[in-house]
Formats: sequence, structure tokens, C-alpha cells
Amino acid sequence: MRRLTTAAVVALFLALVGCSSQQSSSPSPAPTTTTAAPTLSAAEQRQACVDAWAATLGARPADFNPETDTDPTPAACNGIPESDSLDAYMDGLMQHNRAGQDELRRQIDEAASADAQTP
Repeated sequence: MRRLTTAAVVALFLALVGCSSQQSSSPSPAPTTTTAAPTLSAAEQRQACVDAWAATLGARPADFNPETDTDPTPAACNGIPESDSLDAYMDGLMQHNRAGQDELRRQIDEAASADAQTP
């Protein structure tokens, strides 16, 4: 029974997190994070850009379609060398995905705990 509950929770989460096939006629713009600290080192500025990308990706609307919609570049990424821009985006994406995986683990543990408490 516990495996069935866990499998159902995982399937539900993956269905909710998976790519949407809906097309958005007018996507709402994702909020951007700005950092007004001109004295940041290159590493600090890059980390601020990665964090801003993670926040931007996390604020996507539910009907976001990666085939047709685009993410606005966060203001914190201004001044990042072009050669580092894609790396910062990918690191932000990984950070966002890691947060989603952590939330999935929390939900699975919560479901397993509730399942163990039922007689």
C-alpha cells in the first residue's frame, strides 16, 4: 500500500511539474530580480545572476510553453560576460530543478508518514 501511495504521489507531482502542452496566447511576464550592488566581485555577480535565473524560472506561469514563450533576462545578469550567460542560466535551471526535487521528496515523505499512521 505504501508503494502504491508513493507511486501515486510521484506520478501526480511529475504530471503537475512536467512540460505543459497548452499554448499561451499572451504569456504573463515573469518577475525579475534586481541587484543594485555595483561592488560585487565577478563570482558574487555570477551567483546573483544564477539566483535570479532560478527565481525567474520558478515564477513561470502555469501555462508557460518553452516552445513558444521566453524568459526575460534578469537584471542581475546585466554585465555578465556573454560567454558566462548560458552557464549562469543552466546553473539557475539546475538550482530551480533541485528545489523542485526537494519539494517532491518532502511531499513523498509526508505521504509516507501519513500512510504509516493509518491503521
